[in-house]
Amino acid sequence: MLPPMSLFEVPAPLFETLADEVSWLEAAPELAAEYLERWKLQLDGKPLHGMASVVLPVLRTDGTPAMLKLQPPNDENESEALALRTWPDDAVVRVLEDDQASATILLERLESRALDDLPDDTEATRILAELLARLSAVQAPPGIRGLDDVVAELLDDAPGLIPQLADPDQQALVRRYVAQAAELAQEPGDRLLHWDLHYGNAMAGGREPWLVIDPKPLAGDPGFELFQALNNRWDDLVATGDLPRAIRRRFDLMVEVAGLERDRAVGWTMVRILQNVLWDLEDEEDEIDPVQLEISLALTPAA
Repeated sequence: MLPPMSLFEVPAPLFETLADEVSWLEAAPELAAEYLERWKLQLDGKPLHGMASVVLPVLRTDGTPAMLKLQPPNDENESEALALRTWPDDAVVRVLEDDQASATILLERLESRALDDLPDDTEATRILAELLARLSAVQAPPGIRGLDDVVAELLDDAPGLIPQLADPDQQALVRRYVAQAAELAQEPGDRLLHWDLHYGNAMAGGREPWLVIDPKPLAGDPGFELFQALNNRWDDLVATGDLPRAIRRRFDLMVEVAGLERDRAVGWTMVRILQNVLWDLEDEEDEIDPVQLEISLALTPAA
């Protein structure tokens, strides 16, 4: 076997998206070598990457193609393999091997096409909503982090961060998000959530038309899942010429197909926006992201 540092070079963009994990990135080739040997894998192509992972095309001993996913362990990915094994096999990518301690997973290899690649964004949204309906029919297993804990952190952080917003009207808007979060957290839900269900995380598969990848599992209300479907393929919404109407149409399609209660789904979408606003404020931003503001105003025009 090649020396670990000769196996591959970590994709350069990861040194930006994982700027706090430089030590892990530098050790990634050595980590890969360990799992190539442990699971008897052979490299089968150049490394790929997500926002927070290195993905290596590999072959198993019987010649089966697979993908070795390496990522720094954290509370978002600690239950990834468990969630993928809990959902219906015909809705998600298969886990072939995993090591929870290092968050390393061997996955079946899918095609390179994602729902992002479908020309018709309405068709893509319908498919994504159908996948959401299948995922959210499943109760979260014990040990999955709860949405109530996530909301509790938001409620703790919000008072100290909201004053950083330069616009008093935006401060008032975010305080309304906080009030919604406090109310909805009384019934956080118990479904197994993906938390990052966007068009790029539904890939074409040989055994099924579309399979979901890359969850950040939570136990909670599926209304919390809808924001990513609005925040992605944004240019398709803008191109309609009536952005607020297009946002509402996409949202309502998701709600209808997934069988969700609309008002509650709107509320959880505002909580998701609250989470993103607070993250941005922690990064020293001083305004609500314009896309997220458009989504908020389209869904709650009287707020």
